[in-house]
Amino acid sequence: MSAAPTTRPTVTEREARQVAEAAREQHWRKPSFAKELFLGRFRLDLIHPHPLPADEDVQRGEEFLAKLRDFCETKIDPARIERDAQIPDEVIDGLKELGALGMKIDTRYGGLGLTQVYYNKALALVGSVSPAVGALLSAHQSIGVPQPLKIFGTQEQKDAFLPRCARTDISAFLLTEPDVGSDPARLATTAVPDGDDYVLDGVKLWTTNGVVADLLVVMARVPRSEGHKGGITAFVVEAGSEGVTVENRNAFMGLRGLENGVTRFHQVRVPAANRIGPEGAGLKIALTTLNTGRLSLPAMCVGAGKWCLKIAREWSGAREQWGKPVALHEAVGSKIAFIAATTFALEAVLDLSSQMADEDRNDIRIEAALAKLYGSEMACLMADELVQIRGGRGFETAASLAARGERAVPAEQVLRDLRINRIFEGSTEIMHLLIAREAVDAHLSVAGDLIDPDKSLQDKAKAGAQAGVFYAKWLPRLIAGPGQLPTSYTEFKREVDLSAHLRYVERTARKLARSTFYAMSRWQGRMETKQGFLGRVVDIGAELFAMSAACVRAELLRSQGDHGREAYQLADAFCHQARIRVEELFGRLWTNTDDLDRKVVKGVLSGTYTWLEQGVLDPSDDGPWIADATPGPATKENVRRPIR
Repeated sequence: MSAAPTTRPTVTEREARQVAEAAREQHWRKPSFAKELFLGRFRLDLIHPHPLPADEDVQRGEEFLAKLRDFCETKIDPARIERDAQIPDEVIDGLKELGALGMKIDTRYGGLGLTQVYYNKALALVGSVSPAVGALLSAHQSIGVPQPLKIFGTQEQKDAFLPRCARTDISAFLLTEPDVGSDPARLATTAVPDGDDYVLDGVKLWTTNGVVADLLVVMARVPRSEGHKGGITAFVVEAGSEGVTVENRNAFMGLRGLENGVTRFHQVRVPAANRIGPEGAGLKIALTTLNTGRLSLPAMCVGAGKWCLKIAREWSGAREQWGKPVALHEAVGSKIAFIAATTFALEAVLDLSSQMADEDRNDIRIEAALAKLYGSEMACLMADELVQIRGGRGFETAASLAARGERAVPAEQVLRDLRINRIFEGSTEIMHLLIAREAVDAHLSVAGDLIDPDKSLQDKAKAGAQAGVFYAKWLPRLIAGPGQLPTSYTEFKREVDLSAHLRYVERTARKLARSTFYAMSRWQGRMETKQGFLGRVVDIGAELFAMSAACVRAELLRSQGDHGREAYQLADAFCHQARIRVEELFGRLWTNTDDLDRKVVKGVLSGTYTWLEQGVLDPSDDGPWIADATPGPATKENVRRPIR
């Protein structure tokens, strides 16, 4: 077994939290609907009337979507990508010619200059045909070189790299390491200053697009030294540089065409001019990039939901059991209703968040995170329900179905492909903690020093006074509100009445805020360890956000005369379904097995229950749990495959 790496920084739990805290955006300069929701304030005015794109943005977006749809129908063979586990070069070349690499890049740099709304529509379209192609385009533009340069790059960097990214060069984002996932404080890849360059050494894991990339965004630790602040720093690195080796092309249960690898850097020289932002700003750049970059995943989840609905409708209408179509059997019909209502809500969340991102009037860091969290979880549920509706055919591969003369419906593939979205760009568990931290930011801003063991008595006394002033104003507002008045939100009362759902959201937001305050009072500094509680708080907030978005979207469609009646019906169904989930989550806030679970976990780790594992054989080999990532020269063949 290989020796464990010796160069990885050792950090305490507290130090790791401090690094993460320093990287997050500290201030709220713009209003946030979701932040207000978690504080018990239902600011419907921030999302209603639903914001709309400019006419020229719509025209430009629709023209591109028409070209992209034709390309997807005629040039992409999803069965071939699944079979060969690779996107054909000619497909990628065709996407380049179409301008798909530059959808989000400004026209001055040769891009298409699409809005976030139309970029997401494009990803939903492509992802419905081939999630692997959708992932390639998303990783390139949402988190690869274009997005961080757009926000943090110098003019020289934009001039040098954005034209390449718009038309010819594929980019990738490299943060994760074999022993570093969501805990970047332990990042081991180093960038040592040397004259006008930095010298990179280290290993990066799960580098989506890394196998075919031309340009890389690399996060590396700069040692503190004279004239160098040091810290985790972002760099643009030429993938073809000497010392860069793609050591492995990884394979997964889904997204079989994904060009994802392991990349080693050995004495790679990177010009200081390629550093994005100042030293030490790398994590802040990564998190800020993800604020809108995360919207690409729910876009493809929406596309998957639409496809699941289409297949469920067609199949359950054609398949008969006991004298009638299976759709008319309640056990199946409830699944179809769930898919239809949830797809409507997911699209509402996505379009609302995306339009707010385009307008830049609101801070959408929580909205985007909620969209990613909610979309990835609900899409998996919808795909699983589709497999169940299809029965044995849902478990059968599309190729096998075709071989015996039936329609090649890749239901099992969609389930496999969607599963990664609960892990990509922040796992569900990490998203819960990230959103929870932002949701309680107002509390920590006024009372954080009270629960900080390192603060002096004087600091605690000052924090106590500030907290007293804040809560004296805030708490009384949680007692009553518009949600208790039957005349509130009557503009949403049509043939189908959505006003009752909005009143429920307002009342429940106040209840959620009260519950959060009670938990902070009860647990104080231990609140951050109550991950089960925090996860449920976030999930309740996600449901309330989705209910709000669904109602606002239904009213928008009604006002435009675009399936308004049907939209109201779907929004109503979704809200009723969501309310049941919310009430269950509230019950589990205080009635749960969290304490018992912790005891069982300690027993499992200590070996108390190893007797329970008897009677099976482990087919795994005896290799190391985590691969050796010691810096040094490559010992494997370079499998990088640039597409030119």
